Amino acid sequence: MSASIEETNKLSPNYNQEGLITAIAQDAQTKEILMLAWMNAEALEKTLSTGQAHYWSRSRRQLWHKGATSGAFQHVESVLIDCDQDAVILMVNQSREGACHTGRRSCFYRQIDPRDATLRIVKE
Repeated sequence: MSASIEETNKLSPNYNQEGLITAIAQDAQTKEILMLAWMNAEALEKTLSTGQAHYWSRSRRQLWHKGATSGAFQHVESVLIDCDQDAVILMVNQSREGACHTGRRSCFYRQIDPRDATLRIVKE
């Protein structure tokens, strides 16, 4: 990646072949990772213009305004984009406790011990 892309103040998202970019929601105060989702161009534009997180639902194949049905809105304080512009971090204030669809604060509630000799990756 050229320095002109890495050091520019221009936003040029590098979407994947499905037109998506990885998006991580992180609590603006505690720095806890809340969730990982996907954004298409419309979701990123709506997030930047409204100050509330919008994502692309791969399973429903539609735009998703986080909190529209659950009330667990994510108010965006800032957005970080990585050096090659293919992933973003949304620094958010979560309006309700649960960012996860399970009702948990974070989607990252499961811990894996890499030293566990019985650990196996199962492919379905």
